[in-house]
Amino acid sequence: MDQASPQCMDDDSSRSACRHNEGLPKVVLHFSVAPGATLTWRVDADSTLSVQGARVWLTRVNSPYDHWLEPGNEFRLRRGERVWLSTDSERGARASLSCALPAKRGFVRRWLGWLAGLGLEAPAAR
Repeated sequence: MDQASPQCMDDDSSRSACRHNEGLPKVVLHFSVAPGATLTWRVDADSTLSVQGARVWLTRVNSPYDHWLEPGNEFRLRRGERVWLSTDSERGARASLSCALPAKRGFVRRWLGWLAGLGLEAPAAR
């Protein structure tokens, strides 16, 4: 299989970033994918997977499609997904996961947390 299946465009996963998170600081994790190894993990936060060095195979537990990512490609992963990543090359691939840091809690959430700490309830809607 030398090319990605046209079915891999089943959703918006190929987009590199969400517009609403562009201004937030990012956390980036770099790692290697050794030849013959398969990595698996559950995605903790909406992330972007970037691939360098060699082509990698990506599959997700809730997707019927496999994806072949060429060096330079990015793929959007959603929080809660389980993914598998491997390479078909004799040399390793480099990959990175990047995600936005969560935004600080707003004033209302902090105020409600403070009320809860006092044992008071939030005002009821009328």
